[in-house]
Amino acid sequence: MKTSKLVTIDHHIANEKSLHPYSTGEFSALLHDIALAIRIISREVRRAGLNEMFGLTGEENPNGDKVRKLDKFANEIIKNLILQNGNVCCIASEEEKDLVYAINGENAKYILVYDPLDGSTNIDVNVTIGSIFSIYRRLDDTIPVNINNDVLQCGMKQVAAGYALYGSSTIFVYTTGNGVNVFTYDPTLGEFFLTQKNLKIPSSGNIYSCNEGNYYNWKPNVRKFVDYLKGANGNERSYMLRYIASGVADIHRTLLYGGIYLYPEDTSHPTGKFRLVYEANALAMIAEQAGGKATDGKQRILEIKPTSIHQTTPLIIGSIDEVNLYEKYYRNEINL
Repeated sequence: MKTSKLVTIDHHIANEKSLHPYSTGEFSALLHDIALAIRIISREVRRAGLNEMFGLTGEENPNGDKVRKLDKFANEIIKNLILQNGNVCCIASEEEKDLVYAINGENAKYILVYDPLDGSTNIDVNVTIGSIFSIYRRLDDTIPVNINNDVLQCGMKQVAAGYALYGSSTIFVYTTGNGVNVFTYDPTLGEFFLTQKNLKIPSSGNIYSCNEGNYYNWKPNVRKFVDYLKGANGNERSYMLRYIASGVADIHRTLLYGGIYLYPEDTSHPTGKFRLVYEANALAMIAEQAGGKATDGKQRILEIKPTSIHQTTPLIIGSIDEVNLYEKYYRNEINL
């Protein structure tokens, strides 16, 4: 890392403030708090085997998933840190059934929605996991929060979105609508440093990522698309399968190398499995800001109007060429 070009995340947030007319001290402080929460979670992830953070709590979250100890810890860290500073009026989390309101945030302008720990089934086997978040601006901060108008906004209304990955290093990726930037955490200095500016996804790639264990539960046209990727149906080049089962990690690889990540609906999950409000929207905003595309097969993810906090959706995301091809297969526009 060249010391002449070091840019900390705090410095970067301060510089970006001038690019956004809505940006306030609250907004910058909220991003600072999120970065701090990620630092704390990263520390506990690194020590998970030593601090007895492996295993289940015996509880289930609102989606019916079994809650792991590190899930609960990450949720409490983000919730308590964000709510105490008065920069948000409320939060929505995968681990919380309902909205959680800030005691001193009645007039706060922002709402945070997040998945505290994505891919948590990988915790106990030491595989990459992550955190995902979105920030929305209230439509009117002079009246009480309205869940339908303020919280359940379509993804196009996000003012910021990001994720963290806890892998061989801890990285923080975020956008405020002005491109995607990647920061890497230096634990010796306690700082995130800018390591990739204005990330762009290739327009096409040769990697696909999906859970092929669901193959026979998919719609026939989805199966045909995956068969094509593997070299069938006249495809002269086959794609490589790479699948971690941490959605945010698989999608991060897709952003770097191109290709496609797909988690379509199936017979077990007819409305898909990704949570629209606090997972799919954030990842879709980042993908689009990087020059990619995100769809449920029928429409752009960012145009879907949520009807509930924990609403699910199919998610197909990645390079323009592959996602466009998926949509053609899905709509039965390919003649075989």
